[in-house]
Amino acid sequence: MTARGAAQLSCRTGQKRQRVLEADRESPQGRAQTPSPGEPCLGPPATLGPRRSIYFSGPKSHSAQLGSDFFDQPAVALARAFLGQQTDCPQVLVRRLDDGTELRGRIVETEAYLGPEDEAAHSRGGRQTPRNRGMFMKPGTLYVYIIYGMYFCLNVSSQGDGACVLLRALEPLGGLETMRQLRSTLRKGATGRALKDRELCSGPSKLCQALAIDKSFDQRDLAEDRAVWLERSPPGPSESVVVAAARVGIGHAGEWARKPLRFYLRGSPWVSVVDRAAEQNAQA
Repeated sequence: MTARGAAQLSCRTGQKRQRVLEADRESPQGRAQTPSPGEPCLGPPATLGPRRSIYFSGPKSHSAQLGSDFFDQPAVALARAFLGQQTDCPQVLVRRLDDGTELRGRIVETEAYLGPEDEAAHSRGGRQTPRNRGMFMKPGTLYVYIIYGMYFCLNVSSQGDGACVLLRALEPLGGLETMRQLRSTLRKGATGRALKDRELCSGPSKLCQALAIDKSFDQRDLAEDRAVWLERSPPGPSESVVVAAARVGIGHAGEWARKPLRFYLRGSPWVSVVDRAAEQNAQA
C-alpha cells in the first residue's frame, strides 16, 4: 500500500471511530428517555424538582397529598377548611389498603375541639396522657381513640396544643363495595342486610370501619403517611353552605355542649346528624 493510500485509510478509520463515539453518546444508555404514556419513569429525573413516587403514578396520584401547611391553622378554621369553605371544594380522605385498593371519601362533617379550655376535649385542663398525645403533636398528626371498647374515632391535630378536629362523616367516592364489606365485617350486631351508600360513612365510627382505620393509625402524620392522606377535591358545581351546630354526644360538657363547633355541608345526605334550627340560622 502506498503512503497516500495508508493516510486515506487512517483518515476513514478515524472518522468511523468518531461516528461510533457520537452514536454511543446518543444511545438510550447514554441519555435520559421520555417514557411511553402510562409507563413510570425509573431513571434519574430530568430536573432537581420534586419527584413523583412510582407507586402513586396514576391520574389520582399520591403527589396530590396535602402538606403540613394545610393543617397548621386553628381548630375551627381547619374544621371548616376540611369542608372546603376556604377553597370551595371539600377535601378528600384517601385510604390505601395493603392490596393497593384506594378508598376515597369527601369530608362533609367535622367537629372542632379547642384544647385545654374546651370542657369536651380529651385535652381539657392541659392534661397529656399516652392516649391523647397525638393532640399535642404537630398539626396534621392523627389522634385515634376507641369508644365503647369497640369503635374508633379519627381526629386530626390542628394549631394549638391539645386542639384537633374530629372527622364525623364522608361522602363515599371510590371503593364503595370494599367499604361495604369492611363495614359488614366490623360492625357489631350485623343482620346481613346490605348497607346503603349513605350508611357507609355517616358517623365517626362508621367511617373508621369503612376505611379500616384502627388504633394503629394513632400519631401518624397525615401529610406524610403512605396508607392514609388528604387530597383536594375537584371543584363541585356550586359552593355548599357550611352549617355551624352544636357537637354531638357531649352533654357532660356544660356550656361547651351548646357551642356551635360542629360543621357540616347543608343538604348533604351523608351527614350523620342534621340540625334544622342551625340550618335556618345559616340560611338567614
